[in-house]
Amino acid sequence: MKLVIGNKNYSSWSFRPWIAMKTLGIPFEEILIPFGAPLGNPDFRTRLTAYTPAGLVPVLIDGDVHVWETLAIMEYLAEKFPEKQLWPADTKARAHARAISSEMHAGFLALRGECPVNLRRPIRERALPEAARANVARVDAMWSDCRARYGGPFLFGAFCAADAMYAPMVARLNTYGIKVGREALVYMEAMMALPAWAEWRTGALAETWIVPEDEADWPTVLSA
Repeated sequence: MKLVIGNKNYSSWSFRPWIAMKTLGIPFEEILIPFGAPLGNPDFRTRLTAYTPAGLVPVLIDGDVHVWETLAIMEYLAEKFPEKQLWPADTKARAHARAISSEMHAGFLALRGECPVNLRRPIRERALPEAARANVARVDAMWSDCRARYGGPFLFGAFCAADAMYAPMVARLNTYGIKVGREALVYMEAMMALPAWAEWRTGALAETWIVPEDEADWPTVLSA
């Protein structure tokens, strides 16, 4: 099984299936295709067409099966490895996990636009417009509610696909010094304590590609 990903420093979508598979012990070979110019790869989409007609990462390859789109990858893995419990076993909890995962997949556009994933950026607070602050409030309330319902340390008790979907959001809130409540902060700490998180971050910090549009403080933070 192979997973095609983009830059670890920037690719939030790649981070999701990668951390799910690493944390749950699903073996795979990593294929990294960097994006961005001038220091990245200008042939990013061209190279990706060998794996997916969408021309985007991530892509899961299992023999002659190619699966793109993050939630589709999660569902494929859940069917192929039922013992890994990518989704909660309880029917109601599973429905809840899928609902908030879909919300992440399609939502929080204001916050995502203001705070692109950038693990290399020094941690410092960034002022946010009202729409992005509303996104933060929703995430904070959601995480707190899940921990109150299911007991933690993750959103539904044990680590699952929903946690993988929100891993880039944890990175955003941490990197940009965005304040959240106690329950949300404890959840973030649990996510960032995962060995897989440390492995991904180490890889991100070792990269030299720079994508200016994903540097929210460009160019000041690069020389800080």
